[in-house]
Amino acid sequence: METTLRDLHEMSLRSRKAFYDLSAASLNARNQALLALARVLEERYEAIQAANREDLRAAEQDHLAAPLMHRLVFDRKKLNQVADGLRALAALPDPLGKTTYAMEITEGLSVYRVVCPIGVIGVIFESRPDALIQIASLCIKSGNAVLLKGGREAIRTNRILCDCVRLALEEAGLPFDSAQLLESREDVASMLKEDALIDLIIPRGSRQFVRYIMDNSRIPVLGHSDGICHVYIDEFAEPALAVKVALDSKVQNVSVCNAAETILVHEKIAPAVLPPLCDALKKAGVEIRGDEAVRKIVPCVPAQAEDWETEYLDYIVSVKTVASLAEAVEHINAYGSHHTDCICTASEKNAAVFMQRVDSAGVYWNVSTRFADGFVYGFGAEVGIATGKIHARGPMGLEGLTTYKYKLIGSGQTMAEMKSGERAYTHNPLSDTCPL
Repeated sequence: METTLRDLHEMSLRSRKAFYDLSAASLNARNQALLALARVLEERYEAIQAANREDLRAAEQDHLAAPLMHRLVFDRKKLNQVADGLRALAALPDPLGKTTYAMEITEGLSVYRVVCPIGVIGVIFESRPDALIQIASLCIKSGNAVLLKGGREAIRTNRILCDCVRLALEEAGLPFDSAQLLESREDVASMLKEDALIDLIIPRGSRQFVRYIMDNSRIPVLGHSDGICHVYIDEFAEPALAVKVALDSKVQNVSVCNAAETILVHEKIAPAVLPPLCDALKKAGVEIRGDEAVRKIVPCVPAQAEDWETEYLDYIVSVKTVASLAEAVEHINAYGSHHTDCICTASEKNAAVFMQRVDSAGVYWNVSTRFADGFVYGFGAEVGIATGKIHARGPMGLEGLTTYKYKLIGSGQTMAEMKSGERAYTHNPLSDTCPL
């Protein structure tokens, strides 16, 4: 059943109310909700698997591409990973309540800048059921209420997973409306109108989709856009290492945003590195689309202009030769999505230039782009990977879901006293944390 505009408004109101309660909840209560969720997921695994099988069966009938089918799976292995992630997230320090600035304004009056939740967050994500748990758990830990909209292919799995989240919240004594599920495009359109109740929208998807969300809402949007990631094999690269890194970047999981879509190869090393690289890619089932210089060295499909700006999410990669490090950087900055890009080189100087000049959220030296992940970074999980620069960038974990407020603690001071000179500004830095 589709949610009406009025229903969505009511959901937003309940989210706002839930946020006020959740934001004041103790760390212990928030952690208990995460631990309860891990247990509930394990207890309800058979029902979750049944729902997931229905989604997979429907997706197969709709001829969903194989890489996307892989993302849709929520099996025992995935559940174990999710449960382990929840317990790891519960063990992390509290992201809330930290004092990041403390100053005595005048005698007896102090100001503290204290980390707090953002509020109500709407997250639109792809057909990957484990993403629902990651997003909801990060919001619970950081004290935010969340409206969740997953891909339609995972609707049955998402329903039961969201029910598990709400059950765990209730068991921990927290408002279950801190997590609610949206189910249709109409829901999204209605959510975008709730600028008085929703504080932030986080869309995960293509550039066109993120732009659509930005153009159709007054709510601040933090885009998690497509991943056109590059591996640049420098003239000073060690060939075997470069092949290993490039291969993993492309084929370890082709359907994720941190998979490499373009491989750039310096023309001086191309004759040595392209044959083993392309042989390994072809053995993995990857179609290679190369420029003219690449095709003179290895047989492959001719690359078209649009290949350099395409996120395949499939067993396809574009390969191009460049004459210099500067050309590689220029290409990445022009065609990439500012997600994650890697240089393979033995030259520390070239690596430093690359990492300084490539304008991406993640810049890597001799390591697979697949490491661009909040869990890998030690964040516990991630809401997504932000390719913009404000307010978060790269894998967005707990810190990215917080903001701050200023707390002033005084003893009757007035601005009239300051203006008259009866009191003077002291502006003495304080080393203590906010007492309230």
